[in-house]
Amino acid sequence: MIWLNTKMKVRSFILLLITAIVWGFGFVAQSSGSETIGAFTFTCIRSLLGAAVLVPFIMIRKKTNKEYKQDCSIKHLIFAGICCGTVLAIAQNLQQIGIHYTTVGKAGFITAMYIVLVPILGIFLKKKIGLFVWIGVFFAVAGLYLLNMTGSGEGLAGFSVGTGEIAVLLCALFFAIQIILVDHFLPTVDEVKLAALQFLTCGIVSGITMFIIERPTIGQILEAWLPILYAGVCSTGIGYTLQIIGQKGLSPTVSSLVMSMESVFAVVGGFLLLHERLTVIELIGCGLMMIAIVFAQLPQKSNNKTE
Repeated sequence: MIWLNTKMKVRSFILLLITAIVWGFGFVAQSSGSETIGAFTFTCIRSLLGAAVLVPFIMIRKKTNKEYKQDCSIKHLIFAGICCGTVLAIAQNLQQIGIHYTTVGKAGFITAMYIVLVPILGIFLKKKIGLFVWIGVFFAVAGLYLLNMTGSGEGLAGFSVGTGEIAVLLCALFFAIQIILVDHFLPTVDEVKLAALQFLTCGIVSGITMFIIERPTIGQILEAWLPILYAGVCSTGIGYTLQIIGQKGLSPTVSSLVMSMESVFAVVGGFLLLHERLTVIELIGCGLMMIAIVFAQLPQKSNNKTE
């Protein structure tokens, strides 16, 4: 039993690491797409595309897997999908708005704040927060401060938080809520169906706003077909599904630790594909945030069960 449990954890780790890689390079796609179409349009299409990608997989899985989960009611599944999808819509649209006004690297690291926010939000679920988490919060705040310094990077010129940084920080909060919601519903619903329903909900919510605010043309959408395709099929359809499956073998905080590696791959993607550069001060800020991520996940010395 111990061997099987270890094997499941390794499998979950690998799946979540792949998720982090896919999401990290997804920041590049989102940045490219934001130059052509609005945030709600991009999120709507990528989410509906992600849901569509999963339909054939659900059908095949239902026929071939004898242990396919059928124990939850349709109403409960739909409720879970709506809850997760609505929060996901808020998070993704805030991220898409923010990434238009900041760099891919900054967006990746600020989004990774959910790693610290997940255990903090656990307070409201009556979970104890250990000393290491609070140390992580300190380093995260310090890292965010340096990431938002203005100037050439050779000195500390001043602190400036723009629209992009604020939007991405708020998106990190809602991603943290989404992670907790997924963990809450996973024991009672099929993970792939939950993924498909949350994408569908996210697409519908974003679509309603899209028609009210942005009203895109077909030409604009076709111009951004490649970023949308990557974000829809890879980041959404594959990434979030791997997240849900991978979370089954790990706790929410450990899962968020692995997935937060997307911030590193976002910097790599921005450097390789968009030729973005971070200043020395910003790189130090990124380093402090990575330290925060590690501290937030160190085991706590306690007799009580904590995350």
